[in-house]
Amino acid sequence: MNGKIINAKEAVDFIKDGDTVAVGGFVGMGHPEELTAAIEKKFLEFGNPQNLTIVYAAGQGDGKEKGINHLAHAGLVKRVIGGHYGLAPRMGRLALENKIEAYNFPQGVISHLYREIAGGRAGVITHVGLKTFVDPRISGGKLNIKTTEDLVSLIELDGQEKLFYKSFPINAAIIRGTSSDRFGNISMEKEAGSLEVLAMAQAAKNSKGIVIAQVERIVEDNTRSPWMIEVPSIFVDYVVQSKRENHWQTFGVEYNPAFSGEVKVPSSHIPALELDERKIISRRAFLELKGSSVVNLGIGMPEGVAIIANEENALDLIKITVEAGAIGGIPAGGLSFGAAFNPEAIIDQPYQFDFYDGGGLDIAFLGMAQTDSFGNVNVSKFGSKLAGCGGFINISQNAKEIVFCGTFTSGGLEVDIKDAKLFIRNEGQHKKFISNVEHITFSGEYASEKGSKIMYVTERAVFKLSAGKLELIEIAPGIDLEKDIISQMYFKPVISKDLKMMRREIFLNGKMNILR
Repeated sequence: MNGKIINAKEAVDFIKDGDTVAVGGFVGMGHPEELTAAIEKKFLEFGNPQNLTIVYAAGQGDGKEKGINHLAHAGLVKRVIGGHYGLAPRMGRLALENKIEAYNFPQGVISHLYREIAGGRAGVITHVGLKTFVDPRISGGKLNIKTTEDLVSLIELDGQEKLFYKSFPINAAIIRGTSSDRFGNISMEKEAGSLEVLAMAQAAKNSKGIVIAQVERIVEDNTRSPWMIEVPSIFVDYVVQSKRENHWQTFGVEYNPAFSGEVKVPSSHIPALELDERKIISRRAFLELKGSSVVNLGIGMPEGVAIIANEENALDLIKITVEAGAIGGIPAGGLSFGAAFNPEAIIDQPYQFDFYDGGGLDIAFLGMAQTDSFGNVNVSKFGSKLAGCGGFINISQNAKEIVFCGTFTSGGLEVDIKDAKLFIRNEGQHKKFISNVEHITFSGEYASEKGSKIMYVTERAVFKLSAGKLELIEIAPGIDLEKDIISQMYFKPVISKDLKMMRREIFLNGKMNILR
């Protein structure tokens, strides 16, 4: 009578010692929280399953206990192949403390790898990752000395360098949807994204593995249109109906109908940014937009560009996309990042990365933690912090134009804005423009070879990548070149012969009203 429907405790008993387990989700959306919590509970009570290999494309967690953090126990995990670690600090610590084997691969590569595994192909052949830390000539994506096996290799194809990420079998895939019938037909009507659940399920089934789906509700058989079914029953072995608290739409909100397309909300509900360093950066970055641009916004600082576009009544002139699959609308932030308010469409994540990798993005706005004189950017690993690359490498290597956004220094930076001028009230403790970045997440050399347009926008200065070097092209009014810029860098940039002042309107309250 129950078909494939079982409880979480029964479901995780099918995961065996040494299995390779693929886990779905994106930051706080689409993660099968009921199932990962059940795996953790069983391990803490009984000591198994042990020595799992955990695979996931997008980072999943709340920065504390949820998501991938449930699986972060020495003994439970032997190896992790992940796209991002920032919101799963427990797993990051295991990697940094050399207690597990740990790899960091581009998010899009992992989402594509599921399709290659499903199709019985040898792996992913791509340019994505060349001359970054993922390149085997640097570290091959390995995060510590415990990690020794090469999972990515450099090859030549038709006279061009490529990276080859090899396939491996998936023993179990744990995914999430909204509704299932007794047979395991999974639909996604209340989810904020479909991600790669179909590719994961097919990869596991064709590896002779199992697929466990967490859902919010069980519905009658044959009551949904076949167009609603994201994962057909032939790919699903077991279905678990989750407790309500373990099936929030994202880790940020229990349910927002504007994320799933149930309703459209007015853009006027989005509050304007206060006039501070973030708004200055977002405004200056916004000025790089052109009409009809297809755009990607990274998490954190770049999210402000969408808010400025809304303030300036420019949202209708561009199409903002999110790597999780949303097209159009306004990207959500925080623990709902990956979702979008009022999306026009939501496609599977691997298809979004097909579009990105092929050069479909006109412009992308991304964060930066460290930048060096060669234009390299690090957002993945610095000091004792392991964030991971996420979709950063896919996006930064392939968009036609990249605008990196971040404050000039970090750790206590305070600014004043008066009379359309910027003044540094308290300088940040940490310089972000350093001689050599610790981790090459973005390769200035690769971008220079491609001839890509690359800019670096801060609250006080704007740089561009020119002939493989960082060139200062704009300075904020009120800022002293030597005191506030040169002395706060570990190298001296090339100073443009045509050094300009950043536009005055950026530093005023109210709308800029300077649409291009």
